[in-house]
Amino acid sequence: MRLRGITGLLAAAVISVALAGTTSAQEKTVKIGAIYPLSGNAASAGVHGKAAIETAVDIINNAHPELGNLPLAKNAGLAGLGGAKVEVIFADNQGSPAVGQNQALRLITEEKVVALNGSYQSGITLTASAIAEKYGIPFLSGESVAASLTERGFKWFFRTTPVASDFAKIYLDFLRDMKAGGAKTDNIALVHENTEYGTSVASVIAGVFKENGLNIALDIAYNANTTDVQSQVLQLKDKKPDVIIMISYTSDAILYVKTMQALDYKPPMMMADNAGFSDPSLVKAVGKQAQGVFNRSSFSIGPPGSPTYLINEMYKKRSGDDLDDTSARQMQGFFVLCDAIDRAGSTEPAKIQAALKATDLKPDQLIMGYKGVKFDDKGQNILAAGMVIQLQDGEHYVPVWPKDKAVAPPALPYKGW
Repeated sequence: MRLRGITGLLAAAVISVALAGTTSAQEKTVKIGAIYPLSGNAASAGVHGKAAIETAVDIINNAHPELGNLPLAKNAGLAGLGGAKVEVIFADNQGSPAVGQNQALRLITEEKVVALNGSYQSGITLTASAIAEKYGIPFLSGESVAASLTERGFKWFFRTTPVASDFAKIYLDFLRDMKAGGAKTDNIALVHENTEYGTSVASVIAGVFKENGLNIALDIAYNANTTDVQSQVLQLKDKKPDVIIMISYTSDAILYVKTMQALDYKPPMMMADNAGFSDPSLVKAVGKQAQGVFNRSSFSIGPPGSPTYLINEMYKKRSGDDLDDTSARQMQGFFVLCDAIDRAGSTEPAKIQAALKATDLKPDQLIMGYKGVKFDDKGQNILAAGMVIQLQDGEHYVPVWPKDKAVAPPALPYKGW
């Protein structure tokens, strides 16, 4: 009886240890750092980005088989890590490259994150990712488009979004189509803020356009934190360009729209390089004054019942807004990072890095309209793609180009208010 009792106790102990091991695996979390502007001039974009990543975490940590072939949606948690849950540590970069750099350092050394995500503004992604490179931690950017980010010889930096050169070619082809349809596109003005994002994107667009015979008649740079753009708008009014391309963050984009109305200036055609013009807060604030503005995008909500439609509904419950192109690109980047961690079956940075390099996602595995996700030796997604959308009712952007993705034809001239 005594031996039988001891055997029973040992068996119970073994079962207890086994259960404890199972619980430990289930409760294991994978910590990822996300650096975004949660305060400052770009706070709206940062807050929407945070909501996008929180929605992605919900999809990853809980089973969502209704989301089709989206990686990580079918199971609860990361199957490659025994069902481990994803935990995101958010950090506020306050719109400052120095703060973003310090937050990256804190997340790596104190929070012990296994990877970093962010940081919206290219100038901050530049400094934050340099810290990740120094410490050998994977950094994935889903939305920063400055060309310089993938030209530094970094081994730990990856980017899923199309970049300035991709969008410049889209603008070029779009304007050629518009000209073929009778629109004037001979003289183009670039209006851009003066941080890494604005200057680098304007430089790339100018280079691509000049190579293809399109004239940049005017290049207007302005301070990203300006509170007065009257002189810039008066300059545009005086020079009368056929097309204006705006490269602006949210607060300055809103300021330009209000100033154009105040000075009664409407360009024949206005295009935006995403960023501030995609922000839901701009549409709410001045959408009725910016009717007809074209924008670039890689995202469409999709028909009812589709995976992107269902994800948008989840996001809308959290944020109160529809997914815009920027927040969708942020979400897509985060999905790609987590997919790599899952495939790595490890939280070791080198194994995550190797999994990122081996990424080969197909269109039906994405929420974005990319041709897939596959990284080159510089860490750039070579299958990124985009389209042109237009604010046609003052409240919603609709795809208008190319024709195979359009739900409405482009409307000209720029209507404004």
